[in-house]
Amino acid sequence: MKNDLHTTEFYSDVTQLPLRPASKVMQLERLGSFHQSRLSFMRTLVRHMVTENWLINRVLFELDTEGYGTVIYEINAKYGTYSFVVFSHYLDPENRNDRVISNQWDLTMALCEGSVSQKQLEFLKANVPKQEAGRVDSRVLVLSRANRSARTFNYVVDSLAHGHQPDIDAIAEVGYLYRTTAAYGSGKLGMADWEKVWTKHRDFARPFAAEMFTCYMLRHFSIQQAEYLALQASPQTGVTLDIDLKRYIGIGNSTGLGMAPFLINHPLLINQWIEMRETAIATVVACSASGIDESTLKRLAESTGRVVQHLGEIVTADERQHKANTAVRQELELLYLWLQEQGPKLANNQYVWSSLIQYAEQHWLVETQELINTLLIELYPELVDRFEEQMWVEEIYEVTPEMMVVDLIALIEEKYDWALAIDFSLQESWGAFWYRSEEKMEPRLGRTHIDMGMEKEMPLGIGYRVRLCYDQLVGYNQSCSKQNVAHFIVKNPTFSGIVARVQTMALTYYGDIRENLIHQDVLPIHLLRCKLSFFGVSKFDPRSRLWVRNTMFQGAPLISDFDQPFKDEWQFPIKPVLNID
Repeated sequence: MKNDLHTTEFYSDVTQLPLRPASKVMQLERLGSFHQSRLSFMRTLVRHMVTENWLINRVLFELDTEGYGTVIYEINAKYGTYSFVVFSHYLDPENRNDRVISNQWDLTMALCEGSVSQKQLEFLKANVPKQEAGRVDSRVLVLSRANRSARTFNYVVDSLAHGHQPDIDAIAEVGYLYRTTAAYGSGKLGMADWEKVWTKHRDFARPFAAEMFTCYMLRHFSIQQAEYLALQASPQTGVTLDIDLKRYIGIGNSTGLGMAPFLINHPLLINQWIEMRETAIATVVACSASGIDESTLKRLAESTGRVVQHLGEIVTADERQHKANTAVRQELELLYLWLQEQGPKLANNQYVWSSLIQYAEQHWLVETQELINTLLIELYPELVDRFEEQMWVEEIYEVTPEMMVVDLIALIEEKYDWALAIDFSLQESWGAFWYRSEEKMEPRLGRTHIDMGMEKEMPLGIGYRVRLCYDQLVGYNQSCSKQNVAHFIVKNPTFSGIVARVQTMALTYYGDIRENLIHQDVLPIHLLRCKLSFFGVSKFDPRSRLWVRNTMFQGAPLISDFDQPFKDEWQFPIKPVLNID
């Protein structure tokens, strides 16, 4: 097959790589088909923790026989010292709620800079359990909370107390002992803002690194608490978890609409994330111009087989997700068989990856296509890991006042043709609106002219805002020709924000989601999936079109693994085979 790729030397400058167009990448269905990769924040964090051999010690463990009390871990990372403080509380089962609007939890936590003094501990103890109702100071980097998966947690404790390991299938059905519903940072409630974190605390100077570390430490505590309670219940017969079972246990997460506006309100950051991912894909495709060796093809076959098993082990009550998982498995099984049969023949052939991607795009589901892209990225850590330090960008949106109005009109016609193509005269095109509830300011999605709250609408319908701005620009240009943007904004100040966005985003590859986000049938779950994939989660389990459960750090190395040889291959976790007599 003819291909424009010629030599790997030609692509030594990544700015020349042929990236996929935004018209393909920035569609909701494709964004909602992303999976974690080597550039995901959990993966990056774990690599740094293991290779830099962070030292994490428990300096306070004051739990009663029921597991309630205070625990402090001290972390000596490469560049600084931090403390992870946990408060374990009794929670009436009737009050256990995974919604962000809940006000009671089994655990509340704080990640703090430096060591925690007794005075600071008392301050944290008075405020951290209150979460949004409390206040902290800039020594706190992250505030979080979590609830037990009661059935699984109690089952594990009971099994260990009776001297045997829990059944792996029972663990696999859920995958975690606790699930978190929020991890707040970046200045909320008085915490350290992002500027302080990325300038002063280099260990967490990547997007959401501190938040992901908080979830990692929650996982560590959840295992220690379960083992502690088992030994408290039965000192004579109690045992600890098998090491492979510990690695298989992750942390659960429930994510709802609160995460969706982030992708819309931070288009420069989203552009950076997606551009780095797309650059990684283009880099590995380009490297196949000189041929693929047999060992690399074998590794792809092995990882494909692992994903097939991983998808088969996902338990979800959502029929649509179950059907999608089944269909993707079937397509990946075809890929696996093809690699098994053709792998040796493909060795040293040119353009194997571009041919594979092209075939997938012509014959297979979008999610299968994006899974293949993820698997290809995994094959070349030496080529793609460098992009992990380029996942952040300062978000500044500025008006270019000297631009002529006629040029701005042309810019919108070129860069926002997708927005102009939407027919907003149709009622369904503006049948939904985004707003914040009075309860905890939680984002919600309402039905236009049916649900209350339209007066509090959030400006997330970017396509609609561009359309309104464009129509106003055209009318203004007809009546006041040869004027610049400054003149337009003076006359139309309400459009200054969307003008700044259009002019800024026109300089990027990606960023704006090319869909009508106020359509009556919009699927916000695609937005959630996209952001969660960059976090690095797995096992998506939609509970509706508005929220999804997932698993974090399942299969990741334990703290006890930090000084051991490390292979970063814990993505797509599968059930371990335990050697139990």
